[in-house]
Parts: sequence; structure tokens; C-alpha cells
Amino acid sequence: MSEILGVAPEVEEQPARTVIAALLGNNITVAAAVCVVMLVAMAAFAPLIAPYDPLTQSVLDANLQPSAEHWLGTDQFGRDVLSRVIFGARSSLLLGVLSPLVAAVAGSILGVTAGYFGGIVDRLVGRLIDLLLAFPALLLGILVAAALGPGFWELVAALAVSFAPRFARIARASTLSVRTEPFVEAAVASGVRNQVIIVRHIVPNIAGPIVVVLTLWIATAIRLEATLSFLGLGTQAPQPSWGNIIRDGLNNLFGSAWPIVSAGLAIAITVLAFNLLGDAVGDVLDPELRE
Repeated sequence: MSEILGVAPEVEEQPARTVIAALLGNNITVAAAVCVVMLVAMAAFAPLIAPYDPLTQSVLDANLQPSAEHWLGTDQFGRDVLSRVIFGARSSLLLGVLSPLVAAVAGSILGVTAGYFGGIVDRLVGRLIDLLLAFPALLLGILVAAALGPGFWELVAALAVSFAPRFARIARASTLSVRTEPFVEAAVASGVRNQVIIVRHIVPNIAGPIVVVLTLWIATAIRLEATLSFLGLGTQAPQPSWGNIIRDGLNNLFGSAWPIVSAGLAIAITVLAFNLLGDAVGDVLDPELRE
């Protein structure tokens, strides 16, 4: 009876506190988590941390080298590079989290619907997923961003469209596996509504793979945001993001290389931290590795 009313046994055996304890037992994972927390705090409290206004220009302060006043120097417009990198974390991290989250919700709905109901619904959703997966994420993002136009929210939509089919494929495959479990079949035989079965039985048992992919795709989203902003399809000047900081720095490479170095290092550290965290979450949630 518990299998009908509850969720799968494997979900009950892996509470959130057990996952957190396993993550905290690895020094590398702890370092990555601390790095992510510091980056989020830096973005959240940017006005308090940044020493200067990132939009303030000064011809007299253009292309200054690192000093006590400007720790990472200034760009060709006299703007403090450190302040721009700190404020740029807001756009990059917000987009890096928001676009995969939207994609995870939309893709999971499509995947669960296709895997649970099957038939014509599965075939239609499957063909749509195959069509979108034929394009690499970056190329599909460029196509959608070019169609929607430049801007922050347009880029969120573009990356969400790029990521959604990948989440849909994982959700569909996981749903097909869970759909044949005895506790789901028992719920169906008992006359439980499809919506209740999906919410109480299917979703909790496919959440693990979705969370792992979500964590990994946050790093990919930050990297793609930098790429698309570098191409002029993301956050628009003068608002800073790590991508357009690199683009502006490339136009002034011989004047000062510090914008490129600083923003590039920020992207590298952030992507590495999220990748390490995603790998650790995947190891903890993988039942084969736990055994």
C-alpha cells in the first residue's frame, strides 16, 4: 500500500540531508561550493563590494595598469575593470541559472508527457526533440537570439530553447523506465488520476537526473552567454556582462589586456566550480556509484 500512496523506495532512501552530507565529505566539492557561494554573494551585493560605478567613464583614467586605486586597471573608457567584472557577474550568473531552469521545467513537462502517455503524443514530441537536437546548442542559441534580437531576456529565451530538448530527452527516457515500475502500475490499477501519478510517482523518481543535468548546464549557459554577448547578441553595452567585457577589451587589446584577462578568468573559475559541483551531485545521486 505504501508503494501506491508514496514514492519509489529509492527516493525515500536518499533524503536531502544525506546528499548534502555526501557532498560535504569531499574537499574539492566543498571548495567548488564555497566558490559558487562567493560568486553569488558577489553578484548579490555588487553595489556594496564594487569600489566604483561600473558605468562611470573618465578620459584621464583610460588604460591604467593595476594599482592601489584600480586593482585590475581600467579600460579604454576609464571604467574600473574590477567593478565591471563584479557587476558583470549579475548578468552572467542570473542568465546562467535562469535559462537552464526554464529549460528544465519546459523540457521536463514535454518529456514526462511523452513518456507517460506514449502513442501519438510520444511520436510528436519525439520528432520535435530530434529536430531541435539536430542543432548544436550554440548554433541554435545564435539562431533564436538573432530572430528575437539582442537583449538579456531575449538571450534567456534563446538559451532556454537550446537546452529544453536535452532536458526533454532525459525526462522522457527516465519516465519510460519509471512508468513500468510496480508502484506506478498499482496506482494506475487503483484508478489514481494521471496528474496525481505524475506528480507523486513520476516526477520525484526522475528528479535526480534532471538536477544533475541542470547543475552541469548552468556552467554551459554561463559559457554560452559569454559567447553570445561577445557576438553582440546578449547583454548590451553599457551594462556589463563578462562576455561584452571581453568584446570591449578585444577592441583595445594593445591598450590594456586586463579586461580580457579578468573576465576570462571569472568565466573559467565559475564554469569549473559549477562543473565540479555538477559532477559531485551526479556521483551522489547515481545508485550504481553509491553501491
